[in-house]
Amino acid sequence: MTDPKQIAMEWLARLSASDTEGALALMADDVTWRIAGTPELTPVHGDHDKARLRRMFNGMLAQLTDGLHMTLIDTITEGNRVALECESRGDLKNGRKYRQQYHLAITIRDGKIARVHEYLDTHHAFDVWIKP
Repeated sequence: MTDPKQIAMEWLARLSASDTEGALALMADDVTWRIAGTPELTPVHGDHDKARLRRMFNGMLAQLTDGLHMTLIDTITEGNRVALECESRGDLKNGRKYRQQYHLAITIRDGKIARVHEYLDTHHAFDVWIKP
């Protein structure tokens, strides 16, 4: 698989199916994932490597009753870059509901996801995942 859009779409499908290892297999070993926000306020914001992504994805899935379901809204591809606008839906075991909107700026290198910049509603993420 070498088409950047196809790679990004397959990654989104695997993530939505709670296939963490399958999603990570589509990412370069030296992938960098940046989540918009202030790391000093919310530790999940900032840069993540593949090992940290594995912990983050598995940690999220462990708190959800039925996984994190991703819905694609729109996509734009230019060269090796793919922009995804998507929404997620997941219910946490503590009763909170995660309904997030994202923009993911993805860079593909050698058939793998090499960089992701994630933009989301940081306030909602804090309220659902971190707030006591």
